[in-house]
Amino acid sequence: MAGTRSAALPSPRRPGASAREESEGRHGDRTRLWYENVLGWPTVPGVPPRLVVGARFDVLDVPAEAGHASLERLGGAATGFPVALQRGRMRLLVAAGGADELPGLLEWLEWGGLGLDLRALGEGCRMDAPAPWTGGTAAGAGLPRGRPDAGRPGEEGPHGREGSQGAAVWLRPPEPGREAETSLPTLSAMGTRSPRGDGDGPPDLVRLVSTLATQIHRVRLRRSGAGAAMHGLDQPLAFS
Repeated sequence: MAGTRSAALPSPRRPGASAREESEGRHGDRTRLWYENVLGWPTVPGVPPRLVVGARFDVLDVPAEAGHASLERLGGAATGFPVALQRGRMRLLVAAGGADELPGLLEWLEWGGLGLDLRALGEGCRMDAPAPWTGGTAAGAGLPRGRPDAGRPGEEGPHGREGSQGAAVWLRPPEPGREAETSLPTLSAMGTRSPRGDGDGPPDLVRLVSTLATQIHRVRLRRSGAGAAMHGLDQPLAFS
């Protein structure tokens, strides 16, 4: 009879979580525990898990094109601190408190008021946790392996310069087995020295911000077609 449901047909059911969602959830839990147990970085559960910014590090967020140009300009110093990529943005980890220093630094470097696409993430902020690079260590058992050549600026991976579907990835991964915060750029000139004392450590925060600001402005001028105006952008600072 019309309008009568057959007893042989099951009642509609709310679909459960897909196998993919369940797999992503398990992967996210392993990733979160890796950051907490190996690096000691606080996280927020979820898919993807998120890293708490401001507790162990702050973040400078810039357009990826300008970020790659900055890393190339900094040369060997750029290998000393973690850098992540996501959705056309580069996130450079700096010492906690660096986000509060950024406005004053930009003013002192005479970049204030120019509206640079340079964002600082500090206390109270979050960032998506990239899949950790384990290098096949026992601590990373069960986690996806990263790219051992991830330290080359500008190199494309299997999904371009970012992970699949805009997932965050490490370009310069943090190093397990030691205090990752010791490699982060700070205001102190001591931040320019490596643990070996050979001066080949990460740049200090002033040099890093100066380089980022210059490259962000260069990219903006190039995109606007004002390439001739690029001459003389480098400011005569001891840190450049």
